[in-house]
Amino acid sequence: MRAGVGAATELTGVRTAFRGWGGQDAYDGRVDNFWVAVAWSILPTIVVVAAFFFVFRSIVRMDRTERRVHARIEAEERAKRGLPPVAAASDS
Repeated sequence: MRAGVGAATELTGVRTAFRGWGGQDAYDGRVDNFWVAVAWSILPTIVVVAAFFFVFRSIVRMDRTERRVHARIEAEERAKRGLPPVAAASDS
């Protein structure tokens, strides 16, 4: 590279030079490592999906636990009053 030319690239056989403000080299449009760029592009999506998964899973578990506790309390109250236990709910 000659002094004062700046960053030069080969684009389809044509040599071009890029200069920014104050004579600084400007971005020449090359990607140094393709897979690093891919990883940084996909990372936000993966983080959002993981956060959604853990939040949704905790909500479902909380609801399941709350129903289980409510059923146990209701069974205790029915037993105190001498009522028969409630029949198990069917899955159909």
